[in-house]
Amino acid sequence: MSSLLIVDDDLEVLALLKKFFVQQGYAVEVATDGVSLWAAMERQAPDLIILDLMLPGENGLTLCQRLRQHYPTPVIMLTAMGELSDRVVGLEMGADDYLSKPFDARELLARVRAVLRRAGESRPQTGEAPRPLIKFADWQLDLTRRELRSPDQVMIPLSAGEFDLLLVFVEHPQRILTRELLLDLARGRTHEAFDRSIDVQVSRLRRKLEYDTKRPEMIRTVRNGGYLFTPSVTRQ
Repeated sequence: MSSLLIVDDDLEVLALLKKFFVQQGYAVEVATDGVSLWAAMERQAPDLIILDLMLPGENGLTLCQRLRQHYPTPVIMLTAMGELSDRVVGLEMGADDYLSKPFDARELLARVRAVLRRAGESRPQTGEAPRPLIKFADWQLDLTRRELRSPDQVMIPLSAGEFDLLLVFVEHPQRILTRELLLDLARGRTHEAFDRSIDVQVSRLRRKLEYDTKRPEMIRTVRNGGYLFTPSVTRQ
């Protein structure tokens, strides 16, 4: 049974979503603000967090950014704002997906299932042989633990979305990948998103991988083409 933490200051929304997801077979805990969110995380980190943007005290964007510094838990943001810039900021702060209010609970369920599936695809099943380590430019990507280590063996935290995108790059090295293809490979064809989301995720990866983000060497932009992952890749 997967566990969810739903964070929203609207008590009616919380009650409806909790009832709906419990009926779908999820264990659900709720929180109404940042204080109760952190209290819930200290008790037990969930498999996924559904986080509203507009909250009293710390807003959802700030909370998402802080969560990313301490937990790998996937985050789906809910926002009453439909502007492209708000969605981009949410992705910049580390959200794995977003959904604008008002929404159908069934659509949110589909997003939850998709994010959990992507987050769990690289986890070994019982009795399964460990998946290999992938190395590139002295960096190391552990597919089993979903961990990235720098050349000096420092663990670099990745969101679920960042891991999925980096995995696409290392599985297709030295090949120009269009934004549309990256979106399909990283998130699936059924995921409805906008082109800019890939640019945001690439920007976040560059900040973690590149020595100079203004002159990226690993993930290069190809004019009118997409992106090119330049390092050679080896598996162990």
